[in-house]
Amino acid sequence: MLTDTPVRLGVQLQPQHVQYTDIRDAVRRLEDMGVDILFNWDHFFPLSGDPDGLHFESWSMLGAWAEQTERVEFGALVNCNSYRNPDLQADMARTIDHISAKGGEGRFIFGTGAGWFEKDYDAYGYEFGTPGTRLNDLADGLARITARWEVLNPAPTRRIPIMIGGSGEQKTLRLVARHADYWHSFVPAEQLPHKLSVIEKWAEKEGRDTSNLVLSNELHRRGQDIADGLFDAGVRLFTLGFGGPDYDYDLVRSWLRWRDAKNGTV
Repeated sequence: MLTDTPVRLGVQLQPQHVQYTDIRDAVRRLEDMGVDILFNWDHFFPLSGDPDGLHFESWSMLGAWAEQTERVEFGALVNCNSYRNPDLQADMARTIDHISAKGGEGRFIFGTGAGWFEKDYDAYGYEFGTPGTRLNDLADGLARITARWEVLNPAPTRRIPIMIGGSGEQKTLRLVARHADYWHSFVPAEQLPHKLSVIEKWAEKEGRDTSNLVLSNELHRRGQDIADGLFDAGVRLFTLGFGGPDYDYDLVRSWLRWRDAKNGTV
């Protein structure tokens, strides 16, 4: 894993219970504050509060963020592989990469996972299957996505980084070992060494060097003592769930100060 890299803060703007004007304003403000990465999530209904409340679709929003922002990286935490053809996902990601580049390199991070929210599947007509079949589909999808990136014209502006979410040892962590630049989980600090040993065992079988793998973990409803423990365990990307319309920007500022202290830039 990669520990010789700055700590970064990612904010996951929850696309629920707000108007899009609220989200647009939050994107602008968070970029100006110095947040490193902005995320949304890939669902069709709220995950908390009124289950039929306001909600917006992920990829359309990411295209808007690509045009709106100038500095931050961005993506979904995480995309659901089940909802779109893998080759289409690759083309969408490449297009958003170019929109965000603005004469330089793109800033899009391709976060993806197998999917889990059954209501999405039922309402939109996707086959829910089992965790195993969804993970098999993700494995097939990632192979197609990376192959499609190799033949698109124009090509992506950079090697689009892949983030994989999840912690299952038999399938998910093997996909992390095979494809991921970022591994995102909610795994506590004391369990990370074991999970990393599993990733390394799979990496040996896959013939891939994972020394540049960046660990990502969640801060929501966690204190700085827990964040310190995750940092000591090797986590370098910290994500913060962020809901509106009453966005708590003071909370973000406190985590930015913590980030800067870890990086020695206070």
